[in-house]
Amino acid sequence: MAVAALPLLSLPKKPLPAGRPREWYVAHNRRLKTMRLVIALLDSGVYEPSQAGDRRIRDTADRIGVHPPSDITCRMVRALIGYGR
Repeated sequence: MAVAALPLLSLPKKPLPAGRPREWYVAHNRRLKTMRLVIALLDSGVYEPSQAGDRRIRDTADRIGVHPPSDITCRMVRALIGYGR
């Protein structure tokens, strides 16, 4: 059974704190992308890490309009889906 996607709520954006190392911003943005992908995958019925292959994660990224994730981000998505099992 397909689940209808709800429109994303737009929250006011706040600027990121200045003066952090570049790696901090990269990691922060990677975590945000990971969370968006996990939410979209859960909404589409993917509840197990084994169901979330790189191809499925990248197709989901395309569907929700984010840049294709790296291999590291795909691993983070699977880890987050499997967290708490």
